[in-house]
Amino acid sequence: MFFCYIFLFVSLATFLCDFHVSSCDEHCDDKPVFSPSTVVVKYGDSISVTCSACQSGCNEDQTGLESTVGDKTKNGARILWTVDRMTEWDSNVFCYYSNASDYQCCSLLPLTVYKPPDSVSIGFDGLSGPMIEGHQYTLQCKVQNVAPVGDLTVTFYRGQTVLGQAQSTNDLKTPVNETFSLSINTSKEDDRVQYWCEAKLELGPEGPQRPPLVKSEIITSTVLYKPQLEGPSHPDPITITEGNSLQLSCKAVGNPSPSYTWVVLPPSVPSSNSSHLTIKSVAYEQKGQYTCSVSNSVGTVTVTFTVVVEADTMPAITGGIVGALLIVGLIIGVTFYVRHR
Repeated sequence: MFFCYIFLFVSLATFLCDFHVSSCDEHCDDKPVFSPSTVVVKYGDSISVTCSACQSGCNEDQTGLESTVGDKTKNGARILWTVDRMTEWDSNVFCYYSNASDYQCCSLLPLTVYKPPDSVSIGFDGLSGPMIEGHQYTLQCKVQNVAPVGDLTVTFYRGQTVLGQAQSTNDLKTPVNETFSLSINTSKEDDRVQYWCEAKLELGPEGPQRPPLVKSEIITSTVLYKPQLEGPSHPDPITITEGNSLQLSCKAVGNPSPSYTWVVLPPSVPSSNSSHLTIKSVAYEQKGQYTCSVSNSVGTVTVTFTVVVEADTMPAITGGIVGALLIVGLIIGVTFYVRHR
């Protein structure tokens, strides 16, 4: 029983000794100094840090280093802390010294254990088919198994143009899966556009010189949009001389490809299912309005042409000239006859 009490006392004393830095002063003047002062290490890599417990006038026997992982090698007031393979995500490392009055001065080593994402993927939330112009959609970038997510920056791209960036408010140090979102409004210019995202761990100057970066796959969007007319608009009205050729065009682009229907009011003009309507020789009675309707599953656009047909005056003019020439010839002939009688 006596030995049991001795063992209990020694165990309790060891426990109290191991955790005595919990009330130490981290703002003292001659505080312990770590070299390097900050550690950023990839999960599974090794660590080697030296602590100078005090700069002058401290008792070497009252210096120490506390951590939940790794090995400690003491050389006077200098303590070497090494870890062959860092496998703890949240580890506190204290270096300290004490004086005769049990005053303790300590420093906490800034330590970050990181892990690049296993994968990064991109897609539109809840979308199983094509998008429609004028609607809002949510672009999502999903990052798998990354730590610490609070140091992660996600960038969304449209082609090579940056659409926006997102960061997490999660302060967990262990690996997590997280989804980042960005809302976009679609237009016809977004059809066949490529979207992608990248996730980068911004670990500061103590981290890798090339920050860990993982890119998603590239997805190509399909946007449905109603027909839009191409080319310059026609003058209104269109004036043409009777007998000339007339061609009207309502060519448009749309997704899906549009269909064409001509509503022709004047008589004797055959309808058309193409973007062009041609009359080889316009008759005077074919003047009036011609309406082209362009449609697809998203919408319809119409354009109306007003055609004015002018009478051809060239035959009358030609006939008048011929008649005048005949009269002049007759006068000349009569005059010649009278003079030579």
